[in-house]
Amino acid sequence: MEVLIKKAQKGDEEAFIQALTSYMPVMYKVARTRLSTEEDIGDAIQETILSSFKNLQSLKNCSYFKTWLIKILINKCNDIIKQNSKVICIGSYEEADLLTEVVSIGNIEGDMDFNRILMGLNSDYRTVIVLYYVNGFNTREISQILNEKEGTIKSRLSRARAQLKSSYTELLEVK
Repeated sequence: MEVLIKKAQKGDEEAFIQALTSYMPVMYKVARTRLSTEEDIGDAIQETILSSFKNLQSLKNCSYFKTWLIKILINKCNDIIKQNSKVICIGSYEEADLLTEVVSIGNIEGDMDFNRILMGLNSDYRTVIVLYYVNGFNTREISQILNEKEGTIKSRLSRARAQLKSSYTELLEVK
């Protein structure tokens, strides 16, 4: 991967596309934890691709490409969230419920029950869980991506696990 990144930094667009293509599923999963609509997810990924291509020269250590890319993506997601908070949506609650259900059907993280429970977590906890368990980042890398202290990430991870355990236990009791 580092060879591709170095080629891309020298202007090889095909190498950049190849490197980026391998991280598309990871980017989608991370964006999905932060954003609720497919359009916003697509916008965030597209903006991330453009920004990373434009600023690829600023990446000093090629081995941190994935972390650098995800950090850009999360910043783009945060920009979209801020932008959307200024927009007032006019629609029914049924449409919002339907949209949430459609997003859940994508079943990216696996089991639909888990997906529903995961969507019940606040976005900070959900992001940490997906980055840690689905994308395989360690707490140090997550702290770099989110610009948070590693202790904060560990706390969020612990609290998220506790909430997931509690919610999953309740779900099993209902079944």
